[in-house]
Amino acid sequence: MDQTKKLVDTIVEGLQDKKGKNIVIVNLTQLTGAICQYMIICEGNTPTQVSALSDSVWDMARKELGEKPLTVDSKQNSLWIGMDYGTVIVHIFIPELRQFYNLENLWADAKIEHIKDVD
Repeated sequence: MDQTKKLVDTIVEGLQDKKGKNIVIVNLTQLTGAICQYMIICEGNTPTQVSALSDSVWDMARKELGEKPLTVDSKQNSLWIGMDYGTVIVHIFIPELRQFYNLENLWADAKIEHIKDVD
């Protein structure tokens, strides 16, 4: 398994660890000009959970793979946190903003994998 796929799996594990909902992996590897190889989109019910999801991803990727994001944006209000790992970009939203921005629709020509929620 290549390093990017390991990173994707580890990020998903970090999101599931804090009960992230509606996790989607957008595979952009076959699209010319894509900004990354994979985009992972997830939601938390509250700003507190969005922040906890981001912290979990950060901790798990660092612990398991020695990876840290290049940048993390919008950490202040925790309504939408973006984490850029270079080959993988993570978006963690509150449900209302996720629905408003509808990122999955922007990449509708990519392969989209829905991850089952952990109860």
